Amino acid sequence: MDKLGVFDLNKIYEGNCIELLKKVPDNSVDLIFADPPYNLQLNGELYRPNQTKVDAVNDAWDKFESKEEYDKFTTLWMKECHRVLKNSGSFWVIGTYHNIFRVGAILQNIGFWMLNDIIWIKTNPMPNFKGTRFNNAHETLIWATKSKSSNYTFHYHSMKVMNDDLQMRSDWLIPICQGEERIKVNGQKAHSTQKPAELLYRIIISTSNPDDIVLDPFSGSGTTAAIAKRLGRKFIAFEREEFYVKISTERVEKIKPIEKPLLEYKVEKRKPKVPFGNLIEKGFVKIGEYLYSKDGKFSAQVLADSSLEGNGIVGSIHKVSAYYLKKENHNGWTFWYVKRNNALVSIDQLRHDYETKYLKSFQNYDELDFEDNSKVNEPEKNFLTYGNNGL
Repeated sequence: MDKLGVFDLNKIYEGNCIELLKKVPDNSVDLIFADPPYNLQLNGELYRPNQTKVDAVNDAWDKFESKEEYDKFTTLWMKECHRVLKNSGSFWVIGTYHNIFRVGAILQNIGFWMLNDIIWIKTNPMPNFKGTRFNNAHETLIWATKSKSSNYTFHYHSMKVMNDDLQMRSDWLIPICQGEERIKVNGQKAHSTQKPAELLYRIIISTSNPDDIVLDPFSGSGTTAAIAKRLGRKFIAFEREEFYVKISTERVEKIKPIEKPLLEYKVEKRKPKVPFGNLIEKGFVKIGEYLYSKDGKFSAQVLADSSLEGNGIVGSIHKVSAYYLKKENHNGWTFWYVKRNNALVSIDQLRHDYETKYLKSFQNYDELDFEDNSKVNEPEKNFLTYGNNGL
């Protein structure tokens, strides 16, 4: 069985998270998700207008003697998280207005580097029954790294695909747990702050990789462990309440991992950079021959320096195709064809043939093909050019 220091991986441990964290080796964890006590300090019981009692967060684990005690507790567990997190790892913490600002300040004081604050907008929030405040319909997540220079994981393109080919925003509309997802014991919800699986799914799939180690110091109902297992990650979780350890362990045991081939980030894999000149140098395209548009309406001759000349215009495969189409930019790889055996063959197919023959060992190469970036808008060009630390 895989181990993390003294711990077996893929297991939920009972105990004080600070003491357990001390046993985790330095720089050993890829992702941490923390859902610490909120320190709500609720007084009295809350009732709906029909006089039914609201099952609010009034558990003993959420109570602290003072804000100073809460800050001390937060500092202790968060320092341990900073120690065990890899420099390439991600740290996530969630809270409400009761605690997230204190948590955020302590996080920065310890040395974490903030990347985003994410607003989880609850599409079905609990109403404010007393009518004395705005309906509290969100919680805040902070996404951070160990330091400013951390080379962290972020599957940008996958998140964009998940969001219908638009950049994933920092406001996430996700409903709170309901129906069959809500774990219940004897008809009552087992945990007062059970997080929706959809929330952890998005966090884990966006900022970690299969086989990475995910740690949750406040495991509760076991959502982090369950989603980590489903997504092919290894996990370790800590929980001080025996009752929660029992129900979450039972929950995780029922989870069936997704098959590994389905967990590959294929959309993140970029083609190797193959300039048009490479095709000429290897004889896939000949100097002096003509390239044609698919309908045969346009043509241009290939010059020795890899430029094209057509209708008095000289330039790259992109520039000349854009000229013919009266556009500012265009992807020449999809526009031009060569004649082979009385048939038109796309130069993009020739590029694929070149990759197969000469770049087979670089199929997982992760640089961008800037010869084929005509569809990339300016904000994304900046992102792709400067990388994660450029934002």
